[in-house]
Amino acid sequence: MTSKHMRRAAHGSAGTGASATIGGLAALVLATGGAMADEPQHGGTLNVILDPEPPMLILGINQQAPTQKVAGKIYESLLRYDFDLEPMPSLAREWDISDDGMTYTFHLQEGVTWHDGEPFTAHDVVFTATEFLPETHPRAGSNFRHVESVEAPDDHTVVFELDTPYPAFILAFEVASFPIMPAHIYEGTDFNDNEMNDQPIGTGPFVFDSWSRGDVIRLARNDDYWQEGLPYLDGINFRMVPDAASRALALESGDLDMSSFNNIEPFDVPRLEELPHLEVITDGYEIAAPLAWIEINHRVEPLDDPRFRQAMLYALDREFIRDNIFMGLGRIPTGPINSVTVEYSDNVHIYEHDPERAVELMEEMGLEPDDDGNYAEVELLPLPYGETFTRLSEYISETLGDVGIDVTLRSTDSAGWADRVANWNYELTKNFVYQYGDPALGVSRTYVCDNIREGVLFSNTMGYCNERVDELFAAAATENDPDERAAMYEEVQQILVDELPVIWLLEMEFPTIVNTRVQNATTTAIGVADTFADTWIRE
Repeated sequence: MTSKHMRRAAHGSAGTGASATIGGLAALVLATGGAMADEPQHGGTLNVILDPEPPMLILGINQQAPTQKVAGKIYESLLRYDFDLEPMPSLAREWDISDDGMTYTFHLQEGVTWHDGEPFTAHDVVFTATEFLPETHPRAGSNFRHVESVEAPDDHTVVFELDTPYPAFILAFEVASFPIMPAHIYEGTDFNDNEMNDQPIGTGPFVFDSWSRGDVIRLARNDDYWQEGLPYLDGINFRMVPDAASRALALESGDLDMSSFNNIEPFDVPRLEELPHLEVITDGYEIAAPLAWIEINHRVEPLDDPRFRQAMLYALDREFIRDNIFMGLGRIPTGPINSVTVEYSDNVHIYEHDPERAVELMEEMGLEPDDDGNYAEVELLPLPYGETFTRLSEYISETLGDVGIDVTLRSTDSAGWADRVANWNYELTKNFVYQYGDPALGVSRTYVCDNIREGVLFSNTMGYCNERVDELFAAAATENDPDERAAMYEEVQQILVDELPVIWLLEMEFPTIVNTRVQNATTTAIGVADTFADTWIRE
């Protein structure tokens, strides 16, 4: 266990049972200002690679990575988090946690307005927590299941009352988990069909300017931003460059300033890292801890049989995937919890590459090969996130074919992929999902029965359901004793590894590649999905 992981573990077990009042600009300066070697300069436009094109920019509705990258500058939440996942002020300037861990009181910034000039108040926070996100957000059910009430005693105070201590709750307020939505626009409407869904209105440092489909999304400086003197940038252009080689060339030439996540194919990273005007940053993905997998629709035979899912995993060589497709950027997972996330355990069955065992399992199921030697036919919906994932789809198809599983690829664009997966219109697909610092926030939502929600992406779209898994996740989330909680999470990992709701492929590592003239590109654990309020360009 690394020292950073130990700090996270300690934080995860401490939150309740102690009183905390944290806030002020000092925390923000500590987390963001220390890296500034020069005096920040105002002006300039940042040109950022965006791939694929997001289906929308309403962060409360869509959680895909491209949406988060853009909308994280438009919307804000109550808190931000430093690289060790310690909370920092955002729309909450201070907060208190009661001694029994049951009451969280947030004191809001004053003088904040929405981009249309309407005042931001505690009512917006209550509306977001009690009405908007429970309907639209894939993690709201898990994040707020222990919230008994949310009240606003005045315009600048919000009080969350819990029905039980919930140690992970303090991590539930970053912008992707809790994007605060404007009540005056959405209250009493169909959230998914609101006429303003093409014109996002937030409180963030940048306002939506324009969207030229297939080309560029433009954000402009919010001149009325609540943090005096910020943002530094005049604007941000998110440019859609669908060709991977062109994206790498644009960074190399200096035409574009920044890439992140999987914008640049892993095989291009070593070459770009050698260029003197580019810097590769790996900080900024701590809260994400992305885990890539093959997602499986359990409503389809023979995918509903855990032996068939095990056969698929035995057939795949995950070391080959890591070394030859992702070029070493990642680690082989042992189960549902990323090894950098709190409560990870490797005390589980380890699936080695064993094609013969894959065939044995299918024969144990009673499957028989057809005239072409195929035991089963399945469809794979590729994740449309670049050439690396295309190569991964081709590898999966070829490798499963070698053991008698005939795979047909059915491609679609990003919006089509999201619609099909959210509405269970798939058999196999690839996905990667973030863990948000604690299993109660980012892991359980994939596997618990009550998060099988048609139409909601990144929920339990597979349809997997095991009552014991539900019991363990629920009990562990509210357990303050660290040893008891660890034992529960170890058991749930063992069950999931045996039943394989999904096939875990890789603990992903993302590079952020940025022109050295860009300062403060990554200042928090939210990374490039954060506000960019304090990002500036050295001329």
